[in-house]
Amino acid sequence: MIASAAAAATHTATNLNVFDLSWVASPEAWIALLTLAILEIVLGIDNIVFISILVDKLPEKHRPRGRFLGLALAMVTRILLLLCISWVMKLTTPLFTVMDLALTGKDLVLIIGGLFLIYKSTKEIHEKLEGDAEGEVKGSVKAGAAFGAVLVQIAILDIVFSLDSVITAVGMAEHVSIMVLAVMIAVGFMMLFAGAVSNFVNKHPTVKMLALSFLLMIGTALIGEGLHFHIPKGYVYFAMGFSVFVELLNLKAKKKHAVVDDVA
Repeated sequence: MIASAAAAATHTATNLNVFDLSWVASPEAWIALLTLAILEIVLGIDNIVFISILVDKLPEKHRPRGRFLGLALAMVTRILLLLCISWVMKLTTPLFTVMDLALTGKDLVLIIGGLFLIYKSTKEIHEKLEGDAEGEVKGSVKAGAAFGAVLVQIAILDIVFSLDSVITAVGMAEHVSIMVLAVMIAVGFMMLFAGAVSNFVNKHPTVKMLALSFLLMIGTALIGEGLHFHIPKGYVYFAMGFSVFVELLNLKAKKKHAVVDDVA
């Protein structure tokens, strides 16, 4: 994928005008836009889950604003990276070698991002299982400081999640305007449903734990990708989809038992 993306980046090097709409009359370009928008939405699912879990730490009245700003940051990050395609593709150039493993800038970003994601997920799981010992102390912390801290964490992970998104976009479309439009459509879609996803995750503790487990898996996959151990995303998404299906069955069974108990 990196090779094809690099080739596409070379091809688009002379076509970086965001306002170039010469592709509007091309059916192939519209197909690329639709396909890319769908892929961006799929690649953004983990971003929505991560943002939902972080935003849950904010006071309830600040959560919608936190979700909106978090996804807005994701969109801005992706667009800025798209406008710096030449620099992004240079991240695939080997920087140094460790034990016959040539590491690039992209590899380092993925490894660091994966470690950060595993750390955050593990910390969240620990707090859910053991309780937050500093909870009462943190109660006096200003909401503004907490809001800023959440946005900083979202921004850090947005960069990691954006790399895959941008490289995929570069490999699929020849016009930067198509890529930017696809990102805007995808983020708009995510903004529309982020609240519902967040509320559902927060309403069901087991779903939240499952989401945190997904983030652990994604973090591990990022580290593996950075170390050139490629795990096909189809496997990851299938595992996530199957787990969600089983969890939905569990939720339905619990609801049915609750109704039976109420009747009894």
